[in-house]
Amino acid sequence: MERRNRHDVRVEKQVNRGAGVARFLVLLLAVGGLGYGVITLTGGGGAARAVSAAPTQESSARVQVAAPDVSTSPQPAAVPAQEVLPATDPLTPSPVLLQQGDTGPKVRALQARLRQIGWYAGKVTDTYGRRTTTAVTGFQTKRGLPAPGSVDRPTLKRLKAMTHRPTKAELSNKVSDGSWTTAPLDRRCLTGHVLCIDKTSRTIRWVVDGEVRKTMAVRFGAAYTPTREGVFHIGWKDREHVSKLFGSSMPFAMFFSGGQAVHYSSDFAARGYSGASHGCVNVRDYAGIKWLFGQVNVGDKVVIYWS
Repeated sequence: MERRNRHDVRVEKQVNRGAGVARFLVLLLAVGGLGYGVITLTGGGGAARAVSAAPTQESSARVQVAAPDVSTSPQPAAVPAQEVLPATDPLTPSPVLLQQGDTGPKVRALQARLRQIGWYAGKVTDTYGRRTTTAVTGFQTKRGLPAPGSVDRPTLKRLKAMTHRPTKAELSNKVSDGSWTTAPLDRRCLTGHVLCIDKTSRTIRWVVDGEVRKTMAVRFGAAYTPTREGVFHIGWKDREHVSKLFGSSMPFAMFFSGGQAVHYSSDFAARGYSGASHGCVNVRDYAGIKWLFGQVNVGDKVVIYWS
């Protein structure tokens, strides 16, 4: 009975030992689930021993968590991310409306407008050729615009601001040399002694009680020094006037608005409409302006208008 009990005790110890090993293996397997490998080693007695191995790179990467960096020193405020904007595209050039090689009535109208301000000479046509290109280039350069010689919207807008809609006579090359015009008189020119100056036909007419006594070609101020429009009166006259501001000769000057006057211009006689005045009304007919100077009196009316 005593021997059987000792045998039972040994069995019980072995069972307890086996249970402990089993619990140990379960613990190692659990640890293995946290990223540690379990290697089974067989000892000389054949009993298996579980040994924990270092975590593999893959498993450690899976479970490693960076600890927060705790610092007692003050940290600079986070700088907000800068939004990266795309590079600015270059300005898109204005589309070309008319250029060399084009044909049609729009070209004719363009030439007529350029002729009004002295940039185009000769008859207007429907063809945009080298002469038109040269005229457009000169106009653009003078006004500080890009000057490729073709017409874009800014060029056309500036040209229209400086000119009037071409008349049928202008488009059909029936333009007067200034010694005559069929343009209507302004109603303000129909009574009394009037210097009737028409910007459309570019003429000055001496009108007495509605009757035209003399007609001559005239030239006006440039865009930056325009000739004033409206009703004025001759304030004073000077047969041999010289401009104190520009030093230029102004024979037979008849002043109607400040420094603006009707007078003879040798530049107009030489260059025609390729130039412009500083605001005065230029006359190129020397004999004609000499005669007119003798007819006009201080106080006579001056009417400047578009017909």
